[in-house]
Amino acid sequence: MKHLVWNVDPEIFRFGPFAPRWYGLFFSLGFLLGYWIMAQIYRHERRREENLSSLFLYVFLGTLIGARLGHVLFYQPDYYLPRPWEILMIWQGGLASHGGFAGVLIAIYLYQRKYRDLSFLALCDRLAIAILPAASLIRIGNFFNSEIIGVPSSVPWSVIFARLDTMPRHPAMLYEAICYLVVFLILYAVYWNTELIKIPGRVVGAAFIVSFSARFLIEFVKENQAHFEQGMALNMGQLLSIPFVLVGLWLLHKGQETIKRH
Repeated sequence: MKHLVWNVDPEIFRFGPFAPRWYGLFFSLGFLLGYWIMAQIYRHERRREENLSSLFLYVFLGTLIGARLGHVLFYQPDYYLPRPWEILMIWQGGLASHGGFAGVLIAIYLYQRKYRDLSFLALCDRLAIAILPAASLIRIGNFFNSEIIGVPSSVPWSVIFARLDTMPRHPAMLYEAICYLVVFLILYAVYWNTELIKIPGRVVGAAFIVSFSARFLIEFVKENQAHFEQGMALNMGQLLSIPFVLVGLWLLHKGQETIKRH
């Protein structure tokens, strides 16, 4: 059986020391798309758009700092803690998506203390819709980097990541990209066609439950990201997904109680 052989250079091109990478391109496109979606939402709700640039600066920094610290603390503390100066060397790789999501929540909290456009949960609801396409594009960036690969597999859509080995593998990062895209399309349609957004916490709660449940399941066909995960019943990605699912369930329950009171 023939499988797709993936052997794309992570660098788009090189001109002397200048070498833009596909991952950086998809990362940037994701945030630009998220900004455009939030601008749509703000215009639809007749909200002031002046603060959107500040909001996305907070979100961008929260994503980057949170993802880096998440990788350092959850996956390689033994390496980075004795070498704290290397934590700043983001260009060498090492970002954890769970840390990125946590960083975004902290960034929203800090932003909301200064700008009172929306409540914390209402802002989370709208950003959940806008950030999901970015999450999908970042996973496509991982595909171009031949990283976050799946375990060996014989399914017809297996991919050989020639830069790593000759084994056909699950394209696990693409599974995640597809899941995040599907969740985005559903929530985007829900926003424009229902009144669900008026109940704070329900949209972000649903996004957490579906996205992180999918992440939990996909981890079963993904290679572990750190050596210490070998032999663990659940790997770090699964353990970190559980709190997000629980928070999502709590937010849906909270929303249901709000409906009953009204």
